Amino acid sequence: MAIRQLTVFVENKQGTIVSVTDILAKNNVNIRALSIAETEDFGILRLIVNNEATAVKTLEEAGFLLKITEVIGVKIGDAPGKLTAALKVLDDANVNVEYLYAFMARTEKHAYVVLRVEENAEAENILVNAGFHLITDADIDKL
Repeated sequence: MAIRQLTVFVENKQGTIVSVTDILAKNNVNIRALSIAETEDFGILRLIVNNEATAVKTLEEAGFLLKITEVIGVKIGDAPGKLTAALKVLDDANVNVEYLYAFMARTEKHAYVVLRVEENAEAENILVNAGFHLITDADIDKL
């Protein structure tokens, strides 16, 4: 069964990603999975959301260029080698995996998100001072 993915083309400049997530949040669209690939000038933001129609409408109205791509999702066990096992059966069948990314992990009412920034310590201080809790190795071990 295919899953519909939104691919949003964004400029690689400060504020662009928060603009996308803000539009979605203000329109009650919840992000279930995401990935971003970047070059010097632009990024490709891939999203799985809970309300595709609203996401597409509001992002297009805001001037974002996007497309819908059908992808597949697979449940794998949470143990070493399970991802390899899933990838190997595809490889053995001569199916090329172009890219992959994970759904956001959920614990109770929280989603874990990994951010790549230029200055980690600065970003950590900003987040902690705003009341956010940082993910630790112990948190990751519990997933």
